[in-house]
Parts: sequence; structure tokens; C-alpha cells
Amino acid sequence: MKKIVLLMLAFAGFAFANDGDSMIKAYSVVAAGIGLGLAALGGAIGMGNTAAATIAGTARNPGLGGKLMTTMFIAIALVEAQVIYTLVIALIALYANPFLG
Repeated sequence: MKKIVLLMLAFAGFAFANDGDSMIKAYSVVAAGIGLGLAALGGAIGMGNTAAATIAGTARNPGLGGKLMTTMFIAIALVEAQVIYTLVIALIALYANPFLG
């Protein structure tokens, strides 16, 4: 709770600033950081679940190990693509911010 209060006090300086663009830039940086953190967390959980299911499937039927591994790599690529999409949106929000006039 103390960290949240200190974070809000840190942003109070931006709230009372005269320039509205600096406020939008500051919140864009915070949003990009939080968005990338959540995307990385979700991607890591998805990749872990995919790897665990592949290992369990290979342990049950070792003959299907190659097919399961191929399917796992495709699934991991799809999960990683979602994280890369979030990175692209975060970079757009940081460098080509559509909210700045």
C-alpha cells in the first residue's frame, strides 16, 4: 500500500505541470511498461504450460515425441507472436504517440 501511495505522489508532479503533453508521455511510458510486463508474464505462463503438456505427452507415449515437439514449437511461436504484438503497440505508444496533437 505504501508503494502505491509513493507512486501516486511521484505522479502528482506531472499532474500539476503546465504542459499536457508531458503528462501524456509519462502515462504512455507507464502503460507501455505495464503492458509489456503483463504480456511477458502471460507468454511465460503459456510457454510453461505448453512445455509441461508436451513433456507429459512424451512421457505417456514416447513414440509421439517428434510430433508433439513440432506441435509445441508451433504453439510457442504463436504465444511469442502475441508478446511481440504487444511490444509493437508499446513502441507505437512511446515513439509515434497518437494521443499527442
